[in-house]
Amino acid sequence: MTNTFRKLVSFRFFGSTAALVLLTAAVFSCSGTPSPERPPETSGTAVPERPGTAERPPDVPDTSTGAILGRMMDLLASGDFDGALALFETIDPEEANTSGLQLVKASVLISAGRPGDARAVIDGILAAEPDNTDALYALSTLEALSGRTREQKALLEQIVKKDPANADALTSLGDLSMDTKSYRNAASFYDRALQADPDHGDALLGRAAVYRYNRDPQRAEQLLNHAVAAYPGWTVPLIERARIYREEGYPKEALVDLDKAKGLEPWNYWVAVDRGSTLLDLRRMAEALDEFNRAIAIDPDNFLAYVYSAGIKDDLGDYTGAEHDYEMLTKLKPEYYFAFEGLGILKMRNGKWAEARDAFREAYKYDSQNISYAFLVAGNWMRAGRVGDPKQFLAQVIRTVPRDSIEWYLLRLYHDLAGDVDIAVRIDREKDLDKKAQMLYYLAEYYDIRGNKSLADRYFLQVKDMNRPMILEWKLNEMALEARNLKG
Repeated sequence: MTNTFRKLVSFRFFGSTAALVLLTAAVFSCSGTPSPERPPETSGTAVPERPGTAERPPDVPDTSTGAILGRMMDLLASGDFDGALALFETIDPEEANTSGLQLVKASVLISAGRPGDARAVIDGILAAEPDNTDALYALSTLEALSGRTREQKALLEQIVKKDPANADALTSLGDLSMDTKSYRNAASFYDRALQADPDHGDALLGRAAVYRYNRDPQRAEQLLNHAVAAYPGWTVPLIERARIYREEGYPKEALVDLDKAKGLEPWNYWVAVDRGSTLLDLRRMAEALDEFNRAIAIDPDNFLAYVYSAGIKDDLGDYTGAEHDYEMLTKLKPEYYFAFEGLGILKMRNGKWAEARDAFREAYKYDSQNISYAFLVAGNWMRAGRVGDPKQFLAQVIRTVPRDSIEWYLLRLYHDLAGDVDIAVRIDREKDLDKKAQMLYYLAEYYDIRGNKSLADRYFLQVKDMNRPMILEWKLNEMALEARNLKG
């Protein structure tokens, strides 16, 4: 392929957009019109105007290869991969079997989720043209999709050996170096790619990422500015530049970029998530929640937006909505144990002690170093049934805690149901204020469970006076004060 054609396929991802880029190049090539100098804007369903179509009467079908490929673009833009593939059968066989159009077909096959068929097409090209670097590159992409990184790298190195200025292969080698955090190697590959093609979109993004990781946001921004100017219809440079703006404390500038990205791709999940996060930075919580809800509507199986929406709903007092989102999180990503924590707190608010116990027990399974979860399991277990029910659980936890620690003595109190005077003295001597507030809360909980309301009130109020809002127990203590109508 020509250098111009290679530039057109510099977005090295094989989906419907990549197939559209390939087809656009093929359409212009078949029409005899010079190819554009940058990838077309393929957002939404809009496609570039095809040369020559306005001159033909509407009732006379155009059977030229360019026209067929143009119709194929329309089908790809609407996601009709089977229809696009069917049109290949209508192209003159001699022309359809050229390596360029066969690569287009392979790209459409990959977009259609048929990598095996795509590999067969690419293998056919390489059997006839073993030095075809574009086919080798397509094959390297297939290896990447199959998780065969070693084979992918070998093919990319083979391409660079044949063509040292192959910007696509150099950029992909840079990406592989980024995956292994070999930032110096990545920078070298990206620099070589940009020397070969200063407008290579992915090389610009990759080099900007290296600058970002090396804490050089100004150079990163310069490269992203270049990418945004070169490819105004591409959302990724806008998203990446917005992230740099956020990191550097410019959320308003970030929001401008994300507004543009949303206009280009309203269906893009990550634009919605980043835009919601930016609105949170600007303390526009209601708008942020709308954006996270929009992200959930786009991809209800992705856990990240639920993290934000649950927290916002919790803060805004929508406990029913927050509980739903925490429950979704526990199903989608149970190892994200903070969801069990949030769910447990809400169950406590509603007096659902057994469900709260179960939620904190799940959190404790994932983070057994967090002694707060063990206390919350035990306390809710006691409230759900008899005070001696969690004895076996507590006996197991005690064995994991240092013998001379304040946590050990308080766990023994929960286990033995005796020794509270000694514990109060030990807590009073504690110098770590966060730990002291935590242990006071669990002492208050112990007295409340045992029916000594006056001592429970006393210690709940002491926790409030300590003003330690960053600990988990602070929110629980506020709930206890609210339930008891204690204002301090």
